[in-house]
Amino acid sequence: MSTITDQLGRVLAGRYRLEAGLGTGASAHVYRAVDTRLGRVVALKLLHPGLGDDESFLRRFRAEAQTVAALSHPNLVRVFDWGWEHGEPFLVLEYLSGGSLRDLLDDGARLSAAQAAQVGAEAARGLAHAHRRGLLHRDIKPANLLFDEEGGLRVADFGLARALADAAWTEPAGTVLGTARYASPEQAEGRPLDGRSDVYSLALVLYEAVTGSVPFSSDTTLGTLMARVGASLPHHRALGALYPVLVQATLPDTLARLDASDLGLELELLVRQLGQPPRLALRESAAAARAAVGPSKAATEHLVLPPRPVLYDDLDDVTEMGQGAAASDVHGGRRNAGSRPHRPGRLRRRLVALAVVAVLLAAGAFGAVRYVVYGHVVPSVTSLSLTSAKARLSQAGLHPEVRGQGYSLQVPSGEVLSQHPGAGQRLRAQAVVALMVSLGPAPVGVPAVVALAEAQAEQDIRAAHLSPEARLAYSETVAKGIVMVQSPAKGNHRRNSRVILVVSLGPKPRTIPSLSSSTWPQASAALRTLRLVPSEQQDYSTSVPAGQVISTTPAEGSGGVAVGTTVQVLVSRGPQLVAVPSVSGQTIATAVANLRSAGLQVTEVVGPPFATQATTTDPAPGAEVAPGASLTLYTQ
Repeated sequence: MSTITDQLGRVLAGRYRLEAGLGTGASAHVYRAVDTRLGRVVALKLLHPGLGDDESFLRRFRAEAQTVAALSHPNLVRVFDWGWEHGEPFLVLEYLSGGSLRDLLDDGARLSAAQAAQVGAEAARGLAHAHRRGLLHRDIKPANLLFDEEGGLRVADFGLARALADAAWTEPAGTVLGTARYASPEQAEGRPLDGRSDVYSLALVLYEAVTGSVPFSSDTTLGTLMARVGASLPHHRALGALYPVLVQATLPDTLARLDASDLGLELELLVRQLGQPPRLALRESAAAARAAVGPSKAATEHLVLPPRPVLYDDLDDVTEMGQGAAASDVHGGRRNAGSRPHRPGRLRRRLVALAVVAVLLAAGAFGAVRYVVYGHVVPSVTSLSLTSAKARLSQAGLHPEVRGQGYSLQVPSGEVLSQHPGAGQRLRAQAVVALMVSLGPAPVGVPAVVALAEAQAEQDIRAAHLSPEARLAYSETVAKGIVMVQSPAKGNHRRNSRVILVVSLGPKPRTIPSLSSSTWPQASAALRTLRLVPSEQQDYSTSVPAGQVISTTPAEGSGGVAVGTTVQVLVSRGPQLVAVPSVSGQTIATAVANLRSAGLQVTEVVGPPFATQATTTDPAPGAEVAPGASLTLYTQ
């Protein structure tokens, strides 16, 4: 792969001119570029040229790029365009001048718990948006968390990790460890992944951002990966109130782990608890850009000016002026009376006329103030959406301004909870009307229901205004009907949000194993290992040697056998023996017939010629022999 400076000045796709290098990695160079067609600055990621010859990578790259380009969220880096030229794939991205979290950490910065919670909440919101659309990141790390010039966070490189995973091209030695530092246990074990794998990686990133170290790190890639399998997040005092949230985000059991949406909510609540943190010290390029152009619109929008109060002092001034004029005239009348007397009736008429003029002046001034200066009547905008409320106030010649948020059971999230001044009051043109916006119902605490019976657990969850969802799983250690795992396990969550309960089905049903040719001790041990109860029975068998299993009840191969079931094991005693009968004194013919009736065979008759009686046998009478055994009959 060429050096990053070799490509400067190159124009890709006839429109993207590479102007400066921003960074380089094992698989790509990143440039600041200018879209000459639209005249805007973009970031362009030029991937390794060897990837252009990999069909599996290109197929995945096209699919992922199209999907990611359709994402639109304030916490995800926007993908404007993609393609490849001369065998080199590239992505055209939103340009962010604030650098990455990796840059901050490499510069020696450490985030406070509140700053990390703020960064994590924004990242979690972006991840949740992508996860809802079926996209996993698979490579969350500080280098993929970027900042704009105002400190807003964006998650970068969605879809690229999966495309690279399908490529036959291999990154240079030593680069795998960078990803392994933040990989989840399920990634280490090769298990199927879901959005909670990204959540685990994000939690490790936040841990590092506060403490300066990545938990579970080892000298080798394998050691790093295996150190976190089944392990709990180690405590670090610098994390403070952030630690319990990160523990929930890194639970080894993915069912119990927070998803991205719940993690975002937990971190937002933590930010409110800890207080809004100071802005991060961004890279100098972003700070210089802001200094050159002055405060941005986004920054000035956060300046809150108190609403101008409605003043009625002018009305009092007008009234006092009227009264003053009348008094002056009266005083003047009195002063002139000494030199030029007036009749009492004429004086009264003048006083009445002056009083009428004063009243008319006061009324006119009051009307001018009320209906001209304060001529804008405040409309009622409570229970309207924020957009509708702003539009209605603007139409009334007033300036809407959001002054806060609050929880409400009655007013849905995003609607106006209250307004000040209230409806019907008169204000000057463009006077501020402060709005309080509803956050919906306040988050509720999740009760601990592990080890409770399913019915009791569901009752407790519903009483906390949450929605239980039971899932069943076998367990060798937890009794049937008892809750084994709950997710989320604790913390505050949205009212009526789902709480998954993993309920035990008890031990998995057993299948009777094949025990043929086994001895009774062997069969008994095998059944006890399966937590079944063996029971021995014996019977004669001409086909199964003594001491070996003839059959079982339930039969071998039978499934669905509950733990604790008694299994009858029939063990062979071998063939049943026959006692040789006594034939002494019987005629030879009778003796042979009786022996054959007993299941024995007379294969030889020994005695003198012309003998007529049986005397004994070999084996001797009373001996136990196998059925069909051969005998010798002695005669006299």
